Amino acid sequence: MQVDILYFEGCPNSALTRVRVHEAMASRGVVADVRMIEIRDADQAIAQQFLGSPTVRIDGQDAEPAARLRDDYGFMCRTYRASDNSMGGAPPVQLISEALRDR
Repeated sequence: MQVDILYFEGCPNSALTRVRVHEAMASRGVVADVRMIEIRDADQAIAQQFLGSPTVRIDGQDAEPAARLRDDYGFMCRTYRASDNSMGGAPPVQLISEALRDR
């Protein structure tokens, strides 16, 4: 299994996302390679189908099921909705954990 965290330099949520990915992996007993992939500009964002920083992909598939149908790629920040309906800049551990389970 391959877990990729796509981000851009200076993203305030990339470090927290990495921590959450590792928490989710530990909770599921998953061992996987985790790669940090820096997106450097808008052209690369479009080429990589980047939905914003940070983005978590598991075996090439976005961790957020609803995002898999999106095509609004760009060099921007990304937000996530938690189970309590609050919004944040890093994906919740539960979202990542469920994506790991489904892969």
